Amino acid sequence: MCGIAGFYSVQKKFNEADLQAMTNCLQHRGPDAAGYFMNDAKTCGLGHRRLSIIDLSNAANQPMFSHTDRFVIIYNGEVYNFKEIEKQLGITPKTSSDTEIILEAFAQQGVDFVSLLNGMFAIAIYDKELDTLYLFRDRLGVKPLYVFNDGESFAFGSEIKSLLQSKFIKGKAEVNKSAVYTFLYAGYIPEPFTIYENIQRLPSGSYCVVKNDKAEIKKYWTPEEKISADTKRDFQSAKEELKQLLTTSVKYRMISDVPFGTFLSGGIDSSTVTAIAQSVSSQPVKTFSIGFKEAKFDESKYARQVSEYLKTEHHEFIVSENDALEMVDRMMLAYDEPYADSSAIPTMLVSKLARKHVTMTLSGDGGDELFLGYGAYDWAKRLKNPLLKFLRKPVAFSLSKLDNKYKRAAGVFNYKSEERIKSHIFSQEQYFFNESELDDLMMPGYKQHVLFNEDFRGLKRKLSEQEEQALFDIKHYLKDDLLVKVDIASMQFSLETRTPFLDYRVVEFALNLSEDLKKKDGVAKYLLKEVLYDYVPKKYFERPKWGFSIPLSKWLKTDLHYLIKESLSDERVAKAAIVKPEKVKLLIKRFNAGEDFLYNRIWALILLHKWMNEHATN
Repeated sequence: MCGIAGFYSVQKKFNEADLQAMTNCLQHRGPDAAGYFMNDAKTCGLGHRRLSIIDLSNAANQPMFSHTDRFVIIYNGEVYNFKEIEKQLGITPKTSSDTEIILEAFAQQGVDFVSLLNGMFAIAIYDKELDTLYLFRDRLGVKPLYVFNDGESFAFGSEIKSLLQSKFIKGKAEVNKSAVYTFLYAGYIPEPFTIYENIQRLPSGSYCVVKNDKAEIKKYWTPEEKISADTKRDFQSAKEELKQLLTTSVKYRMISDVPFGTFLSGGIDSSTVTAIAQSVSSQPVKTFSIGFKEAKFDESKYARQVSEYLKTEHHEFIVSENDALEMVDRMMLAYDEPYADSSAIPTMLVSKLARKHVTMTLSGDGGDELFLGYGAYDWAKRLKNPLLKFLRKPVAFSLSKLDNKYKRAAGVFNYKSEERIKSHIFSQEQYFFNESELDDLMMPGYKQHVLFNEDFRGLKRKLSEQEEQALFDIKHYLKDDLLVKVDIASMQFSLETRTPFLDYRVVEFALNLSEDLKKKDGVAKYLLKEVLYDYVPKKYFERPKWGFSIPLSKWLKTDLHYLIKESLSDERVAKAAIVKPEKVKLLIKRFNAGEDFLYNRIWALILLHKWMNEHATN
């Protein structure tokens, strides 16, 4: 895992100092080595910060040159099947690193080589002969890649902060007002957008060709294209196939020349990954979990039970509220744009603690989206009921007059458009603002539109409401919230995190698994659980689902109340001129009066105003 940065500008808008600054601000992503390349014309530069995982020798440092010296590569991520590609293409390597195989595969096959890769990656390759820059991002978007493109000059980096090291880019980094609206609606900003107009995410499953300051982006993989006309319906064969796929995926992701372990929460997904890893390991796998001293948020005992059964080398860290509170400011600095997923705080804590023992971890991200694990999928089914559709307005009004549980549910029924029902369900499940609230809250200049793509027409088969909601999550929530969370949180502490559920073969299998095998008789993640129960008895998981969370509502009324006073003061809100100050005062009043479910709305407003105060350039 590494950090990469670079540029391509015929007009020479960037120089060597820019390249070094853009690269070195990513030192936390790659503390082991730094390298730079500039072409003779000084129009293309590539920078790399290395976290050594495979082939720890200096020979594997980057930038790396091809055997012919024509191509130069910098790369963030891991390609797990590089040995198979080496044999398939007859490559004779000089190192034992996957970087060399990737580069030589490109030299042989051009852009089509990317379909051979199984892994997580953001790759930049420069062709010295054709003066052309190529960028590639993995299918599911596990590894980030941000690009600046003003139509004349082009730059890229693993994090937004890398791009902003250039004065030229910073001077053009205007706030994207539609992104602000969408952030308050969902708590994050979806691909390809960012908080800045001229900075975007390179879309997942895409590659970009840059020549003569013109950039062209092409897709090579989308989940929609992998949805087949038929589904896998036979329980036994499907279970065997899933078990085999997960086993090979975990084995791939255990390839490492440094110590590694797994994040273990005691839930279905992390327990499955850990159980399979332990089953194929010759020694106890290191496992890591955290718990809070505050009992309601402490699930560490469940992780401990699973660890004891599997006989892993378990590391359990019990943290106090103060430990988590101390991480709040770091979390706000780490994410370069407004980002409201507060589970980033415990994720940063467990990453910090795990890094004391290992350099790489496996996580269970993706299990819920692939196997219908979220409560949002039940809402998607409910809201398609014709009777509820007809009565939703009076139902919403009636619920809004009851206690907090029902007031919160009222928001789910209060959607503006069927076209945005999927993002609305997500928004309300996460306690953020709905569109009607935002239209009332925001100043005229910020009344834009939601940036999600929710059009799933033209598929080879019609999906159910639950399957469509899950596809929305795969395309947006998983990629642009959860994977961003884990990447930034873990790389803050130079820790690589790998995601076995997001092997594209597992994803393609799940996309075409019968819904009846994902959810059966009300049991979510049915087939996945049946695989897990081959390793760990069912009794260890007979409890309600609980997310990786912190008591944010309580903290905003106690230890973090100062954030409301600072960031949502009348003066700060008026200065930002994004939302109406009187509406914010009313929201805070309702929250303090006991409407605790408003906490994520408050949190999002705090983060937005804090970010605007510290980072906005206009």
